Amino acid sequence: LKVIAIDEQLRVVYEDNVHFDKDLPEFKTQGGVYIHSDRLTVTSPVLMWVKALDVILEKMKSSGFNFSQVRALSGAGQQHGSVYWRKGSIQVLKNASSELPFHQSLKGCFSLSNSPIWMDSSTTSQCRELERAVGGAQHLASVTGSRAYERFTGNQIAKIYSQNPEVYKQTERISLVSSFAASLFLGTYAPIDYSDGSGMNLLQIWEKAWSKPCLDACAPGLEERLGCPVPSHSVLGPISPYYSQRYGFSPDCKIVAFTGDNPASLAGMRLQEGDIAISLGTSDTLFLWIQEPTPALEGHILCNPVDSQTYMALLCFKNGSLMRERIRDDCASGSWDEFSKALSSTVAGNNGNLGFYFDVMEITPEAVGIHRFNTDNQKVSRFPKEVEIRALVEGQFMAKRIHAEKLGYKVCK
Repeated sequence: LKVIAIDEQLRVVYEDNVHFDKDLPEFKTQGGVYIHSDRLTVTSPVLMWVKALDVILEKMKSSGFNFSQVRALSGAGQQHGSVYWRKGSIQVLKNASSELPFHQSLKGCFSLSNSPIWMDSSTTSQCRELERAVGGAQHLASVTGSRAYERFTGNQIAKIYSQNPEVYKQTERISLVSSFAASLFLGTYAPIDYSDGSGMNLLQIWEKAWSKPCLDACAPGLEERLGCPVPSHSVLGPISPYYSQRYGFSPDCKIVAFTGDNPASLAGMRLQEGDIAISLGTSDTLFLWIQEPTPALEGHILCNPVDSQTYMALLCFKNGSLMRERIRDDCASGSWDEFSKALSSTVAGNNGNLGFYFDVMEITPEAVGIHRFNTDNQKVSRFPKEVEIRALVEGQFMAKRIHAEKLGYKVCK
């Protein structure tokens, strides 16, 4: 969890972070997540996120940060994660005592203690059922911007409803990670924004409204549990009294809708039509601003967070920084400096040695395992360390370009 404060000139005046594994060891996560025994189900403990927010705000308070100067607050959360609020939780949100850390007040507020997140790929049967229910994968993509994907929230909700109907019954509101975080600051349930909402297989990206056939295919009574979506730059209201009383925020501090990490990257990079950007994160993403999207079976079309009348195209690659870090650890003694030196010691093209590295089931393309090919195009079991490092980097970037061009993106030479 990261925090950054900027002044009116966009100068950074404060930044800090909380590392889930290191700073909150009591949750016993690895990389901030739990990977379940089936290797497909991946979740994060909701209370860990809340406690991380408590910890980072206490760090700011201890450092003398002046919360009363904060005029507006917004944020971004990992896309596709979802939080399930137990019936009656809105009262706890509204009336939490500022004497207690928030995570203590919210202990009993979640009908599901571990949230499904973007790395989860356990909902294949729900995806097929959703596509079948609405007339096929391409039709679903044409309506919602994407064919059915395992990590997308609609399919996660369908799995919960199917496997844990009692949990679903106890749930009065379903938030995305972004709208969940906004809810904490708002002191009431924050709406889902258009951009993050278009990563759910539930939102009609043209009309900016929930698709009734998609909702009905996932679970009954879903529309009221989701609330009405709003533009990504909406001012949702003033900060909750809890934060004014505990930290000294001005009661006039405005909460602006939170969005997904990918739309936030487009906004933060100040992309304009025709621009292209690559974000290297836990998952890597390639994204661009477009006026007239053509949703396809590969990649995603999301509502643009900056301009609700336009769109952003997105390709996601799950094996991103965690894959790079593993090869760094295996081949460069855990040092980025050594990794960089090894990369520099080899030539572009890697003398024809090529590798595809997927520790977990990849999204684009759907593949898993590590596949190495030598100069003679023969499959081999290992490369020398410096060859391995270049094969990883070149393989990842070639894949991005190939898949972008397949979707009609024009990469400038």
